[in-house]
Amino acid sequence: MSQDIDTKPSPRAGITVGTSPWGPDDQLGALNFLKEEVRVDMLARADASNLYDLSVDYFVGMPSFQGAGDPGYQIFLSHTPQGTLVDNLNGAGDTVNRHVCYSGDVVFMYTHTGTHIDALNHFGVDGEIYNNFGVEENLGSRSWTKGGAEQIPPIITRGVLIDVAKLHGVECLPDSYPITVDDLQGALDAAGLQLNEGDVPFVRTGRMRYWPDGSKTLGNPPGLSLDAARWLTDQKIAAVGSDQECVEVGPSEHEDNWLPGHCHFLAETGVPMIELLNLEELSADGVDEFCLMAAPIRLRGASGAPMRPIAMALRN
Repeated sequence: MSQDIDTKPSPRAGITVGTSPWGPDDQLGALNFLKEEVRVDMLARADASNLYDLSVDYFVGMPSFQGAGDPGYQIFLSHTPQGTLVDNLNGAGDTVNRHVCYSGDVVFMYTHTGTHIDALNHFGVDGEIYNNFGVEENLGSRSWTKGGAEQIPPIITRGVLIDVAKLHGVECLPDSYPITVDDLQGALDAAGLQLNEGDVPFVRTGRMRYWPDGSKTLGNPPGLSLDAARWLTDQKIAAVGSDQECVEVGPSEHEDNWLPGHCHFLAETGVPMIELLNLEELSADGVDEFCLMAAPIRLRGASGAPMRPIAMALRN
């Protein structure tokens, strides 16, 4: 694939905070497009004989956003069998603690580590997040009181793989390749599919074929141009995902916004974003349409949370 990339930013992204059509108290945004009848149909047609786990393992040293000052993933034991025997903090005594081998651990990480979903409070514009929730009234000392990860329900709907890397016949799109509307439409046409209201499209760049090599999976990502992002939200999708760290192309094509895709999806249209998906097996097996089941940890007020999406091919 050969592509000349114009890295000169365009003047402005022109993004504003969106007001929810579902009312002033709405915190679901585009997740309101999820429908019971679609969920029932997907579960009825799902081929459970082969599950595709689209998430990655968490481990010390895994690729993360430490360059932006966020902590890397850490895990350590807070209880060990020998330590319990010595400390006797449970008061069970020597005999019992020799018999019962007790281990416990603590995890410390940035909530946007590994396969995760961005909540609607992750990005805003001019002091407000989606549905005009302002900083002054809704941001406490610890977290937002609106738009947090706990608001995201289990997502069970039709998933669609938009395999742009396969469309171009490459293993991975070039660094900073801006995915266009034509790319999206071309990949959908090649698969014989179209997007429906409430779908969750997953855009494949090929980046996750290099995981867990952070030097190849993070930084200058190929991803959605702002025009392509806007085209997707025009289709009334419920959420969006990709196999790289920010769904959108990086660095930004717009001089007034360093992550315009985030601001468009999250703040302007209320579309949650799922990042660092492993889409390699779906692509290899040609599974372009599937039953998607995904849910985050319900971290109240958090701007994101780990997620383990599962895909199942559909029976005809």
